[in-house]
Amino acid sequence: MLLSFLGVFFGLVLLVWSADQFVEGSASTARCFGMPPLLIGMVVVGFGTSVPEMVVSALAAAQGNPGIALGNAYGSNITNIALILGLTALINPIAVSSLVLRKELPILTAVTALAAWQLVDGQLTRLDAFVLLGVFAGLMAWTIGQGLRKKNDTLGNEMEHVLENHVVCIRSAVFRLILGLILLIISSRILVWSAIRIASNLGVSDLIIGLTIVAVGTSLPELASSVVAAIKKEHDIALGNILGSNLFNTLAVVGIAGAIHPLEFGPEILNRDVLVMSALTLSLFIVGYGFRGAGRINRFEGAALLLCYVGYASYLVSTLF
Repeated sequence: MLLSFLGVFFGLVLLVWSADQFVEGSASTARCFGMPPLLIGMVVVGFGTSVPEMVVSALAAAQGNPGIALGNAYGSNITNIALILGLTALINPIAVSSLVLRKELPILTAVTALAAWQLVDGQLTRLDAFVLLGVFAGLMAWTIGQGLRKKNDTLGNEMEHVLENHVVCIRSAVFRLILGLILLIISSRILVWSAIRIASNLGVSDLIIGLTIVAVGTSLPELASSVVAAIKKEHDIALGNILGSNLFNTLAVVGIAGAIHPLEFGPEILNRDVLVMSALTLSLFIVGYGFRGAGRINRFEGAALLLCYVGYASYLVSTLF
């Protein structure tokens, strides 16, 4: 048991470090090849921070552990909105001024509804998975096109300022990208193996482990990047990390896992976890979209999101006893 907990700790530390190397290397490489700052912020950084979820869920699905695969993806979405965005808004209220992000908020709500509808029959087939991946590809193409047409978008301006302070040579950037990717795979294998052992030894479902330890651990890159962005008052980067990550988790992470191996699960995923995820996504759409002007997530709303996460996590823990 001690070895399993040490494996989780070591796996998470290595996972977070390797994810940071991968994202930094990817962003620097993209910059060297002339990719626009807005595109780097939306695609490389926004989705790159979700690489840990993708690798962990893919490995879990390949090993026949749907609880960890789905729990990691949906648990990360809940963690991103309730814990990370709530904490970020407490540090500094988030103003939603980027037109690109304001368009992604209703899209995320619609994608969440699609994910919930697919799970009604208690399974995620390969057809369902390919639908998710197809929607993801279409949204990526649309979002990139929309972003590149916005010459003075605030997210692009913030990202350009960040990149100016991270100028590295192409050789170093590619090395960090490759090293990060290799260590991501290694650390994910350690984490999944350790999580399965803990669930088996404690007699709890791997779903609970996926929703808690694994989900929070794989969301640490989003936590770090969003908190740093909030301190620097880079509001659109802070929110863009969360929106990009949740879209990636719901469509690509679950889609890849389901394409590798069809996933069957109990009703609690839909009736509890997806329900909480949907409610949080809807609340984010309401407070962040700004129907009467620029959207804003204030400290009171941030505290409310944090309380939601504490309540959800407490309920999960109570089911163990």
